[in-house]
Amino acid sequence: MDVDALVRPGRRQLLVAGEWRESLDDSRFPVVDPATGRAIADVADATPEDALAALAKAEAARPAWAATPPRRRSEILRRAFDGMVARTDALAELMVRESGKTLADARGEVAYAAEFLRWFSEEAVRLDGSVATAPGGAHRIVVVRKPVGTALLVTPWNFPAAMVTRKLAPALAAGCCAVLKPASETPLTALAVAGILHEAGVPAGVLAVLPTTRNAALVEAALDDPRVHKLSFTGSTRVGRRLLARAADRVVRCSMELGGNAPFVVFADADLDAAVAGFLVAKMRNNAQACTSANRVLVEAPVADEFTRRIVRAMGALRVGPGIEAGTQLGPLVDAAGRDKVDRLVGAAVRAGAKILCGGTVPEGPGFFYPPTVLADVAADSPILREEIFGPVAPVVVFRDEAEAIRLANDTEHGLVAYVWSRDLGRALRVAEAIESGMVGVNRGLVSDPAAPFGGVKQSGLGREGGHEGILEYTEQRYLAVDW
Repeated sequence: MDVDALVRPGRRQLLVAGEWRESLDDSRFPVVDPATGRAIADVADATPEDALAALAKAEAARPAWAATPPRRRSEILRRAFDGMVARTDALAELMVRESGKTLADARGEVAYAAEFLRWFSEEAVRLDGSVATAPGGAHRIVVVRKPVGTALLVTPWNFPAAMVTRKLAPALAAGCCAVLKPASETPLTALAVAGILHEAGVPAGVLAVLPTTRNAALVEAALDDPRVHKLSFTGSTRVGRRLLARAADRVVRCSMELGGNAPFVVFADADLDAAVAGFLVAKMRNNAQACTSANRVLVEAPVADEFTRRIVRAMGALRVGPGIEAGTQLGPLVDAAGRDKVDRLVGAAVRAGAKILCGGTVPEGPGFFYPPTVLADVAADSPILREEIFGPVAPVVVFRDEAEAIRLANDTEHGLVAYVWSRDLGRALRVAEAIESGMVGVNRGLVSDPAAPFGGVKQSGLGREGGHEGILEYTEQRYLAVDW
């Protein structure tokens, strides 16, 4: 694909105050195709000073955007939705080239990403307040919602369109200005989405996009600036903790969508055909590089051998190759470091006694590929059960009863998502409520939905994205004591 078709050379720059421009030091960095390891484009590399310049423009634009009628903001987002849908094929191919995902996954992500624009175009006009009589009867309690201010948005590489719209859409709908720092691995998609929003009518200064390789320096400089009122971050728990500590100095409001370690719990009475199909969705989405990916496979003893045989067969049959090729079901991991981490975790598990039932060996050739891998007899203290794998590896652990399943599922610092499979709906719901997780898929391998609140508990984050809750994250309540 010719990358110029969607992100022209003039739009491989920073977007600040409605203009495409080079960074202040004129530096650039390459974007690499994970399937080949070769650069496909280069983009402007923002400096911390570029972030401060963008914040100055946002501060100037903020009062007018906050005062813009909700219907007007709604119409802009709806036009952006139409613009994304019209460019589905081009956006999908762009994502495949810079992230390595398959075309099928990429097309699905465009639809998912666009839906956040449509959903929050509707939520923009539904920011209700309240009026009540004070219990003592002396006055009225009037509560209104106002935009929180300028938001700093930090997005990951694994869903380069959806994570952008999941943050930008509610921020803009609420009347906030936004400074977006996309992942350095996948800046082209973010720039393309920003171009669509700009064309849809987002005013100059309201939205800035700053691709950079100087991630920590740029984000910390912005967080230290009093013109930032909100931080929304998606990424690792380790980085999230550091940003929370930094934000605390200025009491910046934070939303954090952090790491996961999702258990996939299969009871003996589960529909195994449906559970295997659900596992492939929960595990293999985006080349198994999703925070919602099934990380630990917990199977009740009576069906453990049969379920394991079925997922070995299903994973072993997946077609591995460049995502751009028709029929590819599993593409490469995003970079060499990601592949090396997966290989390290598998190696440590095998040295501790785990058995490789399929996969487990880094293939020769270009690109950052890792084969679908299933492990049995995984030691309870193995790092692969503690760390987020972010690769196509399924470690299988056997449990004996419901209580042990719940204990194993909760034996992690994370709590983003879990999956429970059982024909006994009462037990499935009982276990789902007992698992310490922000989201649970019950007989379902996919939980993400723009209309639902997405987020975790424990070390998996703070706040929610999507649903009505998603727009509330970009507002603050104001209480008026009124005597009429």
